[in-house]
Order: sequence, then C-alpha cells, then structure tokens
Amino acid sequence: MVDADTYWPAELFADLDRTGPVPLYFQVSSRLEAAIHSGAIPPGGRLENEIAIGQRLGLSRPTIRRAIQELVDKGLLVRRRGIGTQVVQGQVTRAVELTSLYEDLKNTSHVPATRVLGHEVVPASEIVAKSLGLTPGDDVVFVRRQRSTDGVPVAVLENYLPSEFADITREQLEEHGLYEILRARGVTIRVAKQKIGARSARGDEGELLDIDSDGPVLTMERVAFDDSGRAFEYGHHCYRPDLYSFETTLVAK
Repeated sequence: MVDADTYWPAELFADLDRTGPVPLYFQVSSRLEAAIHSGAIPPGGRLENEIAIGQRLGLSRPTIRRAIQELVDKGLLVRRRGIGTQVVQGQVTRAVELTSLYEDLKNTSHVPATRVLGHEVVPASEIVAKSLGLTPGDDVVFVRRQRSTDGVPVAVLENYLPSEFADITREQLEEHGLYEILRARGVTIRVAKQKIGARSARGDEGELLDIDSDGPVLTMERVAFDDSGRAFEYGHHCYRPDLYSFETTLVAK
C-alpha cells in the first residue's frame, strides 16, 4: 500500500531494459527525473524507501540507492530524517543582488515559509557595533529565522538591526521578507558589502537545515546601507549547499 502523499508512477518502469548496455540505476534515475520535471511527481511528493522500490522493480537496493543519489546530487530529491526521500523543485539559484531571500524565492515561483527562532533586543557585540556604526553594548534588535521553500528548509538567517526597529513583530517576520518590512518603513536600500563563504554546520544548524550536524553549509555575511550611507542591517546566514547557490555576472574592464 502506498501512502496518499507518496508517489509511484509505476508506468515509468514498465519497459526497463535489463539486458542492454544502459545501467539500470541510470534508467531508473532518468525516468524519475523526467517524472519530476513533468510534474508527474510534484514538489513535496515522497518516494517509497529504497527497499520497497527495489522490491517493486526486482532490483537490488544498491542499484536504487545509486539512482536516488544521482537525483539528490542534482538537487531534485532530498533525504529528510523522519520523512524519507522528497521531491524539491531543484536548486534555488540566487543572483547576488540587493534583495532578500524571501523576495528571491517568491520571484522564482517557490513558496517561501518562515519560522521565527529568535526575536529580542540584545547588547551589540564588538563586530555588530562596528558593522552598524554603534558603540559596543548599545541595544540592537536580533532576529533569527529558519527559511524554507516548498516545505524544505534551505537557510538559517541571523540579522541585527538598530534599536529603532524593535517594534517589528514576529508576525510581520513570519509573513514578509525583512527588506520588504524595512522598505515599508521608509528605508531606501542603496548598497551592501557582502562576503560569501563555506564552513561546517554549527550548533543547531544541522538540525534546522535537516543535514548532518557537521555537514557543509554555504555562508553569507552582509552589511547593508541606506541612501544616507547609514548601516541599517548586519546579517550572517547559512544555506544548504545541495539546494542553494549564488550566481554572479562578471564583466571585463
């Protein structure tokens, strides 16, 4: 019996060539990929486990595991603890521009969702104070969020704002992107300094991103300025590398 939210397009595998030169794992992988791109298996749809798929097709578990791994590596499938293998819409590719992740997801037909993990006024550390042009110990607003797309966690976002934004509510942060909220308050976002890197997951990041506790993550650190030259945001974010990438355009001088 297949669960209602588990998809199994059996007709895809009716004519597997078991004697030809094309490896069986590649045939399975290619047909699943075609089903994902066509929408036959929609974003969020779950596949049966490797053992069940192997039994249905009369193939070994290593063959099915390799087929699925091919699609995990392409960003079309993700393995989620307690849920199984699930379909995503492919990698989120983000142009390096002055936009928020929330806006980028909406503009590329993804469905963003936000879980607010922290929202409080804290004393500014030295690095936060330096980034925002404040004195260490000054009040700043700290916001920590988990951002998901199409039901799959993709980023953990930490931002610091001047204390004048302390009245931003959790409800606003759950329903809107941070830059959307700030623009509505009259902030003109003009320029930012940004650094992109990579490291191992720390603390609860692995759990929040549904990856290994010390798995690799992409990182982005940003200081954004308004049209008066004042820094209004300091942020450091981490992203799942199998679901997320940055894109830049380089022009020769």
